[in-house]
Parts: sequence; C-alpha cells; structure tokens
Amino acid sequence: MNSTRTSSGASRWSGSSTDVSRAGGRWRLVGAWCAGVLLAGVSVVVGCRVADTDAVTPVPQVLAFLPWLLGPAGVGVVLSLLARWWAGVIWGAAVLGLLAWFVQPYGEAGEPEGVAVAELRVLTSNVEFGWATDALIPVVRRERPDLVFVEECEYTCQAAVRKALGGAYPYRQAVAGDSSVGSVILSRFPLRAAATVPGGMGMPGAVADVGGHAVRLQLAHPKPPLPRQVSLWKRELGGLRDFAARYRNTGPLLLAGDFNASQDHAAFRGILDTGLRDAARLAGDGREPSWPSSTTPVFGVQIDHVLVSKEFTASDARFLHLDGTDHRALLVNLALHQG
Repeated sequence: MNSTRTSSGASRWSGSSTDVSRAGGRWRLVGAWCAGVLLAGVSVVVGCRVADTDAVTPVPQVLAFLPWLLGPAGVGVVLSLLARWWAGVIWGAAVLGLLAWFVQPYGEAGEPEGVAVAELRVLTSNVEFGWATDALIPVVRRERPDLVFVEECEYTCQAAVRKALGGAYPYRQAVAGDSSVGSVILSRFPLRAAATVPGGMGMPGAVADVGGHAVRLQLAHPKPPLPRQVSLWKRELGGLRDFAARYRNTGPLLLAGDFNASQDHAAFRGILDTGLRDAARLAGDGREPSWPSSTTPVFGVQIDHVLVSKEFTASDARFLHLDGTDHRALLVNLALHQG
C-alpha cells in the first residue's frame, strides 16, 4: 500500500514537473518572439542609417529619435537572455553597438587658422506661426544677439519685431507670408540683399558687413518630413546642401534656422558633408534637444541648428525656452577668424 502511494505521488510530481517545463518553454518562446519583433523594428532603422538613406515613412520620422532606440534594443537583449535565445543576444549586441557608434557627434570639428577678428552672438528661433513673438522680444532684448533668425514670423510677427526691435536692429531681410511661410533675419550689422533659397516656406538670405568682413547669411526652414511630403523635405534639404556647396569656398558662411532634421538624417548630413560645422556640436551640445519644447531637455531631438563655415569657432551654445512655441531657441557665441 505504501508502495502504491509512493508510486502515485511520484507520478503526480513527474506530471507537475512536465507542466512547469512546458510552461517555461512557452514563456521563453513568447520572450524570444517579443525580442525578435523589437530587434527587427530597430534593425530596419539602424540599417537605413548604415546605408546612409532616409528611405520612406516611417523611417525619417523614427530616425530623428535614433538615440532613443537604445531603449527598445536593450529590452530586446534582456528578453533574449531570459528566453535563452543566444542568436537574439548576439543580434541585439550588434544593434546596440551600432547605435552607440551613431550617437557620436557627426561632422568636422577642427579649429580655423588665423586670429579672431570679430565676435558675434547668433540667435535662431521658430516662433510657431508667430505665437511666440511676445516671448521672443524680451529674450532678444536680454541676450542682445547680433544676428537673429526668426522662422514662422508671419505678418503680425514681422510688424511686432520691427516696432519693438527696429532701433537695436535697423537692418533686416525678410520673406513676407502668413502662417509658417514668413521669416526674417534681424541684424545689428549692415545687410545687403542676397538670393533666397527656394522652398515652400520663406528662407531669406543676406550678406552682413561684420567689422569690414563680408559674411553670407542664410535662413533655413525646409518643410518637415510629414508622411505625405518626405520627398519634398528631402528636396528642400537638398537645395540647402547645394547652396552650402556653392558658397563654402567663397568666404564666411552662416546657415541657421529650423532644419526639421537632425544629424541622424542623411539629408542633413549631406549639408554637413559640404564642410559646414554645427555650432552647438562645437560648443559641446551636439545632442541637446530643441524640439518638442514640452519634453525637452529630457526627451526630444535637435532640429534647430546654427551651421558655420571653417572661419568660425563656437564657444557657447544655449537652448532657451519660449512660451508659445514647440521649439527652443538656440543662442550661440561665435568668433570669426581670418587667415
């Protein structure tokens, strides 16, 4: 009788052990499946970064947040470990390594030759349909930049800055327009008109006389990479790249504004590949986000830039919050060198 009970208990234990084993196998399978989905999604985006292409929606939109993909990739590695899926662990480690590499600042960062002949402060701000105009004016008065690039400065905005800042900034070059079309460059230095870069939103250009040195100025504001206008976004960034390539060897050049692109976009890297350098990166803030302002600096992407030619150095960059806009303004301190 005791033998019978023992045999019956062993049988129940064996059955229970088998059930646990089967349950564990199912959970490992689920974990490996979830890890595979995460790693596959991240790999598509990382693959486009490796191939130096922005591809099509949703890749450009996700590429903007490339550093944040370290999160899902890390979760994929952990799930692979828990599921004992060793191929997934190797896959995830490779993806994490590539992401860590691409998070590094992109572009040249050398020092120019020659002595500094002028210092200037540059501010760029997207005031979002003019809604942040009232917030911008006191910031300009407080910070006293020498050059101000204002995107989405429609008719009311342009009238307001002319009235409030016209005395301190007697020189301006603008493209008039409503909503997001209008833009303006304000300057303490004398300006003469220069050709604009074509685009759906205003991108005025000018030449500034900075202490006797001609500096080519260009405001940047290409269309954003919305799902139905990615081709237009690429084309307008390509126009800015062509502009930079055309003027890069003609003297000091300053290209500033809301690029609607980060260093993780191939179209923006094309502009940097002409030899222009990102002032925020030179000042040590190459990954500080500027958009959306509601979640910065904890989460976001840097799409507002001041790009400079080899004649400039940057000693400081600050991102400033303005009420009424989803962009942070960017203020940089520059020095112009002459060989």
